[in-house]
Amino acid sequence: MLDPTQFAAHPDPVRTPTLATFGSAVGERYGDAVAIRSARPCRWPELTYARLAELTEELACGLVALGVAPGDRVAVLAETRPEWTVCALAIAAAGAVCVPVYPTNSPEECEWVLSDSGTTVLICENVAQAAKVGQLPELRDVILMDVEPPGRGLPSLDDLLAWGRGVNPAELERRAAALPANDPYTIVYTSGTTGNPKGCRLTHAGWNATADGLKGLIPVGVGEVVYLYLPLAHLLAQAIQLQVFALGGVLHYFGGDIRQVVEELAEIRPHFLPSVPRMFEKVHARVTALLADAPAEDRAAFGRALELGREVRGAMERGEPVPDGTRLAFEEADERWLSMVRGVFGGRVKAALTGAAPIAPEILEFFHVCGITLYEGYGMTETTAVISLNAQGRRRFGTVGRPIPGVEVRIATDGEVVVRGANLFAGYHHNEAATAEVLVDGWLHTGDLGEFDEDGYLRITGRKKDLIIPASGKNISPANLENDLRRSRWIAGAVVHGDRRPHLVALLTLDAEEIVPWATARGLPTDVAELATHPDVTALLQTEVDRVNARHTRPEQIRRFAVLPRDFTPEHGELTPSLKIRRAVVNKNHADLFASLYA
Repeated sequence: MLDPTQFAAHPDPVRTPTLATFGSAVGERYGDAVAIRSARPCRWPELTYARLAELTEELACGLVALGVAPGDRVAVLAETRPEWTVCALAIAAAGAVCVPVYPTNSPEECEWVLSDSGTTVLICENVAQAAKVGQLPELRDVILMDVEPPGRGLPSLDDLLAWGRGVNPAELERRAAALPANDPYTIVYTSGTTGNPKGCRLTHAGWNATADGLKGLIPVGVGEVVYLYLPLAHLLAQAIQLQVFALGGVLHYFGGDIRQVVEELAEIRPHFLPSVPRMFEKVHARVTALLADAPAEDRAAFGRALELGREVRGAMERGEPVPDGTRLAFEEADERWLSMVRGVFGGRVKAALTGAAPIAPEILEFFHVCGITLYEGYGMTETTAVISLNAQGRRRFGTVGRPIPGVEVRIATDGEVVVRGANLFAGYHHNEAATAEVLVDGWLHTGDLGEFDEDGYLRITGRKKDLIIPASGKNISPANLENDLRRSRWIAGAVVHGDRRPHLVALLTLDAEEIVPWATARGLPTDVAELATHPDVTALLQTEVDRVNARHTRPEQIRRFAVLPRDFTPEHGELTPSLKIRRAVVNKNHADLFASLYA
């Protein structure tokens, strides 16, 4: 029986004064242990720590040969893949500043980030990504990760490696020794829900403060596999990456197709899984759907297995003895039923991390009972990724945990979460006014609303600017309702509306992977746009809305809804690159539809 409370012993994580020497330090510590594997075709499908350190040095020397000076900005525009990681480590080793760019960004968004940051060198995944960027005043060079087709003229990483052979590595040592810890190692542009993204200047010292706060909280041992599909342009993925390397784990990159993530998990069999809530919600919905179609005796048996799991795992966590009969019954039920849920993730996941959006406590409990403990956390780019975290021995469902060591959190008089600590960012690049708005007397104003429980666990209750105040006068956080709606296997996206209106309404989008097979089995159209207005689908979704309404008071209930013929997308401006809802854009794009719901 898998016991998720028992983790491998962790070495003291690697720490360096700055990230300039981090690549060489992990290479020296872990040597021939595997650092990187990739499920997608790439230049380096597997790297040991020793080879990772060598490549970091060779590429850093190439950047020096290209004329990159300490403090210069070097951007990376690519999907999550090994080359992204090696290039980022090399940029730090050269004393430069990495500027991540989302590969889903439009040409206009890419040019804004590169221009505002003053990027001098851009490392692109391929020609298609490079084509997004025009002539910019400070951009001198564009390097491709992939080898370019003949005749186009852009150099590749092979050229960068070749140029580096003429540089003495002692230059890297000189730069590292002179690099102040309070200098930025990256400028990450937050995918704001309004206006142009702002560049967060994150320092080497700030990363070390976050890393020290995470010590002992990320359950990864030497050689253990961590599956990474999150975009490396997002700071959460970068933080996971650095902490995995500090602990000697294996970072296994996804194959490049987000639709194949669940299938890849069964093959790669990770020990630790960082993800956004949507994946866990989809797996939970899929298991629920399978049970609904199963014979009554199987549903009853699975329900008994869950009850035994709650009893036994709860006792184990509290350190209480479990009677032999109960333990034996649980082991049999676990092997027969609950192990199937673990099997979806490959069968070896000891723990998983979820963040970036709320997740229902019932889903956290379900996976915990099945032997996969989800640790929910909370953070911002401005706090170098982490503010608080649930972890082994300090977890409470429905909260985002306690603040990590070194971080202070308090609740302002208006309910806003404010934060202070050594991991705070050094301000927005070229935007002192925006910096002054959020950093007041050393405290970061997060814009989130929250509260502490009696034991110091933080609960996020909403966003200040997202609060809806309908005619009833009750302050309503739409995120809670939207989260409940997205738990449905049929619903991909949800936006609740109702500020200064008589009641709440919602726009829903369909999950094509689930609704199309459902429609096919019933002889209905299989085009999602047609299904959006089909009365059978409307009736199906009404049952889901009724389920959500039953959990909330009358003023918080959704009276009417409409179904869009497509999902919310970054291309329509309705989602940020990190897939957060741009509520103002949704309200503008669908103003007529919202108005019709009040007719």
